[in-house]
Amino acid sequence: MKTKLIIITILFAVISINSQEKLPYREIPVMPESYTAQNTVARMIDGLAFRYYWSTDKLRSVDLAYQPKGEGRTCQQTVNHLYDLSNMMLLLTKTEFKQALEKDKMTFLTMRKQTLLNLQALSNRIKTSENLLEFTVIKEGKASIPFFNIINGPIADAIWHTGQVASFRRSSGNPISSKINHFKGTVKE
Repeated sequence: MKTKLIIITILFAVISINSQEKLPYREIPVMPESYTAQNTVARMIDGLAFRYYWSTDKLRSVDLAYQPKGEGRTCQQTVNHLYDLSNMMLLLTKTEFKQALEKDKMTFLTMRKQTLLNLQALSNRIKTSENLLEFTVIKEGKASIPFFNIINGPIADAIWHTGQVASFRRSSGNPISSKINHFKGTVKE
């Protein structure tokens, strides 16, 4: 009986592992060979998404509930904010990308997946643009939000908050895997 139980448990574990959906940014995509403004900004997004992937990988409920002393956001609230930032970046760059669910219907895992897909869509949109000026928001005939503000606004903010998630999980006893090479954007097997 014990042998059957062990075999069934192993079988379910193997099926579970094989059925897990592959999400983008487990590793950073291969670098383009040319250094253009578009490729540079897209690479910033790819670096953000790689860090987001690993800072949110295998978060437990205790990690998501973690809140530093004081009045800061919980880890889950920070993840929610990162999702909102990814949508803001899509909006500001006129990147149309359908959201799978309404935000209030998302679980942590669906929000994580959607954020990664949003960042991938944003990176792809920027790579295929002809000029970053096309992302400048124009109101009443003048630039109201230059593209530089998108870089130092939501992009930089998302990088900042992704670091917070990494710090929160370390504080709650679940540090990021030591197999991650943030410099190269790779994972040791």
